[in-house]
Amino acid sequence: MPEPRLLSLLKSADALAREAADLLVRMQGDQLKVTRKDLLDVVTAADLASERLVIDGLRRLTPDAAIVSEEAGFSGSVDAPRWIVDPLDGTVNYASGLPWFAVTMAYQEEGRTVLGLTRAPLAGLVALFAEAGAATVFDRPAAVSATARLADAVVSICLTSHYGPDDAERTCAVIRRLSGLCRGVRVIVSGGLEMSLVAAGQLDAFIGLKADVVSHAAAMPLVRAAGGRVTTVAGLDASDDDLEKVASNGRIHEELLRAIREA
Repeated sequence: MPEPRLLSLLKSADALAREAADLLVRMQGDQLKVTRKDLLDVVTAADLASERLVIDGLRRLTPDAAIVSEEAGFSGSVDAPRWIVDPLDGTVNYASGLPWFAVTMAYQEEGRTVLGLTRAPLAGLVALFAEAGAATVFDRPAAVSATARLADAVVSICLTSHYGPDDAERTCAVIRRLSGLCRGVRVIVSGGLEMSLVAAGQLDAFIGLKADVVSHAAAMPLVRAAGGRVTTVAGLDASDDDLEKVASNGRIHEELLRAIREA
C-alpha cells in the first residue's frame, strides 16, 4: 500500500487540480485573451490563471518543494523534492473550445515520480497514481487494453505547431506508415490525457516524438502501473527528459516500435 503520507498529499493535490480544472471550464466560456508564444503556439489567460492557482496551492502544501511549470519554469532548490506541473495541457484545443485538455501534476522524490494525477474535466477523466499501489482512471483500477495486434489498435500521436520542419516530417512519416497498419490513428495533442487513456485501456498506444516533461510526467508511471510500457523509439525505458515517449499496452509495443523505425 502507498504510504499514508503520500495518499494524504495525493488527496490534497487532487483537490487543487479539481479547483484548477473548474476554473478552466469557467474561463473557456469567456472571451479568452490569447497570446502567441512560439511559432504558431499560444498561451491564454486561462493558462496563467490556472498556473498561479496551482503554484500557490502547491507552495502551501509543500513549501520546501521545487516546482517546474510550463509557463513559469523552475523555482526552488535543485536538491529538493519537486512538482512537475502542466496547468493546461492542450492549450490549442482549449482555446478553440474543444474538450481535450487537462491539468497534470507529478510529485517526485529523489528523481522518482511517487505521485501523479491528471484531470481532464470535459472528458470526465480523473487519473491518479501513488507509488506502491494506487493507480486508477475513471475511478477504476488502471488496466491497459488486451489488444494483441497493431492491426486492431487505435493509436494517438502528437503533431503540433511548435514542431520544426524535420520533426513535423518525421511525425507525418510515422502517421503515413501507421495509417496502413492500425485500426485508427488519432491526433489529439493533450499528452497527459492521452497517456491516461492508454492506462485506462481506451487507447492502445500514444506516440510523442518530441515530448515535453510537463505534459507526461504524471501519466508515465500510471501507464506502467496499468501493465503497459513507456519507452523511446529505441526501446529503452523512457525517462522524463527523453524527447521520445512511446506508451502502449505492452502487447503491441515491439510491433509498434518496428513500424515507427520503418517510417
